[in-house]
Amino acid sequence: MPKRSRAAAALLGLLALAGCQSAQLSADGVRPPTPSSIVMAPQQVTLGYPVARALSELVVDYDTGRTLYEVDADGVRYPASLTKMMTLYLLFDAVDGGRVSLDDTMLVSENAARQSPSKLGLRAGSRVRVSDLAHGIATKSANDAAMVVAENLGGSVDGFAKMMMAKARSLKMTRSNFVNPNGLPDPRQMTTARDMATLARALRANHPRFTSFYAQPAYAYEGKRYRSTNHLLGTVPGVDGMKTGYIRDSGFNLVASAQRGGRRVIVVVIGGATGRARDAEVTRLIDTYLGPAEPQSIASLTQ
Repeated sequence: MPKRSRAAAALLGLLALAGCQSAQLSADGVRPPTPSSIVMAPQQVTLGYPVARALSELVVDYDTGRTLYEVDADGVRYPASLTKMMTLYLLFDAVDGGRVSLDDTMLVSENAARQSPSKLGLRAGSRVRVSDLAHGIATKSANDAAMVVAENLGGSVDGFAKMMMAKARSLKMTRSNFVNPNGLPDPRQMTTARDMATLARALRANHPRFTSFYAQPAYAYEGKRYRSTNHLLGTVPGVDGMKTGYIRDSGFNLVASAQRGGRRVIVVVIGGATGRARDAEVTRLIDTYLGPAEPQSIASLTQ
């Protein structure tokens, strides 16, 4: 067959594979959940890159790291704003290491101020407290706040990206690549559900005093109240973090931490077709692997 024909056939084969839904995998003795009602996001094949928008799911036991359930957990995806968990990790590293304090301020550059929404609307030339930047990143998923942190800690976006990659490798996030601090679209920015679970576990374990930053349902800054992009906070019993994400090429993503009955899991869903479908799937997986919420826990959410 001529080379051009073989190449065309190969491309058609990739497109056919992309149209197939990911199969649910076994869970090492843990019963699999009932078939999901989540609506799959459209899948894409981009030459030179892996499938960029397809369902990927993972549930791990927080204490042991044991995989309880997975669907294509090692498939490479775009992280979108899940990236900001790494940005927060490096910021908390700097605070715990004494290089900055939560009361310090950081300078807002013109580049940071012109980042695309979601954002706090930070003004170029102004200075913002580190604690406000952290809350803005964790709650509002503010792209401008993430850029301020990157430029002030790394000296530049490239400098901070190198810090992100060094930390990723030290955490054994083997299939992630970071080139910006906020997850705005870039074909070089990639991760997997497994790498995101690894990051989430490390973020909680290594920086426990900062868990409140991504557990708040809302945060106020300069007279404005911002509701967390993680709508499971305050609505699904036991959920106490961590981060949402969305760009067109990733679909709707969520890494959630939840605890019930003394047991904690990390749930990762990447590639939801809508935010509502993604949230419903994460809730279903939490209920499956932690059991139903206690009635009193549900009642307390409405008080």
